[in-house]
Amino acid sequence: MANGSRQAAWEFFGSELKRRREGAGFTQAELGARVFVSGGYIGQFEQAIRKPQLDVAQRIDTLLSSDGFFERMWHKLIDDKRYAGYFAAVVELERTATRIAEFAPALVPGLLQTAGYARAVMLAGNPFAPDEYIEEKVSARRERAHILDDASMPVYWVILHEQVLRVPVGGPVTMAEQLDHVIGLVRRRRVLVQVLPYAAGAYPLIGRMVQLMEFPDAPPTAYTEAVYSGNLLDEPALVQRVREAYDLLRAAALPPDASLSLIESATEDHRRCASTT
Repeated sequence: MANGSRQAAWEFFGSELKRRREGAGFTQAELGARVFVSGGYIGQFEQAIRKPQLDVAQRIDTLLSSDGFFERMWHKLIDDKRYAGYFAAVVELERTATRIAEFAPALVPGLLQTAGYARAVMLAGNPFAPDEYIEEKVSARRERAHILDDASMPVYWVILHEQVLRVPVGGPVTMAEQLDHVIGLVRRRRVLVQVLPYAAGAYPLIGRMVQLMEFPDAPPTAYTEAVYSGNLLDEPALVQRVREAYDLLRAAALPPDASLSLIESATEDHRRCASTT
C-alpha cells in the first residue's frame, strides 16, 4: 500500500473510532481509561497521528462492540507478513520518526545490515527454510533501510557493543563488507555510531537491545526485544527511564572518532582472517 493510501486509511480508522466512541457516549479520556491508554492517545488515534498497538485495537473492539472492526483494520494496515507480528508496528513507526537512537549488544541493527549479513542472520535462525522465505525476509530488512536515503531521513544514533564488531556473522568476508557499509554511512553522515568497548565492563541495559524513537507530533516510544517477542513502550514514565539508561550508555561508550577507528580496525582484522582461510 502506498504511503498516501496508507495515511488515508489511517484517517478513516481515526474518524470511525471517533464516530463509534461518540455514539457509545464516551469522552476520549473515558475510552482511554477503559483500554489502558491516555485520553490524549485516543485523540492522536482519531487524528491519525499515532497508530494503536494490536492489543489496544482489540480492547477498543470489545468496549465499543465493533465486531473486530478495529483489529481487522490494524491487520490490514500494519501486519506486514514479511515481519514478525510483534515488530510490524515498529517498522511503521520508523517511517515517521524524526530521531532514532538504538543500542545493539549482539548484532548490527537491521537498519544498517547489508544483504549478506542479513542473509546469514536469517539462515542461522531458520536453517530449514526455503530460499524464497529467506530472500523475502532479507528484502524486507533492506527495504527498511531506505529511510536512511530519504531526504527527510531521521537523525539516527547507534551504540554498538564491541562484540558486534568481533563476531564474524556470515564469515570474515561478509563481516568485513558489513563493517565497511557502516563506515560508509558514518563518513556520509547518515548515522552517528559509538562503540561500547569490552573494557567498559558492566553497563546499563546489559545484554538488551533497545530502540528509542521520536516524532514531530506524537510522544516518543521505546522498543525492546526478547526471544520471539517484542515490547513497544509508550507510557511516558517508562520511556523516560529507557532514555536515561541510554544516556548512561552514551557516556560509557567511546567518542565517535575513536569508535570509527575501532570499527576500521575490526574490519581489517576480518579481512586478514579472510585472506588466511
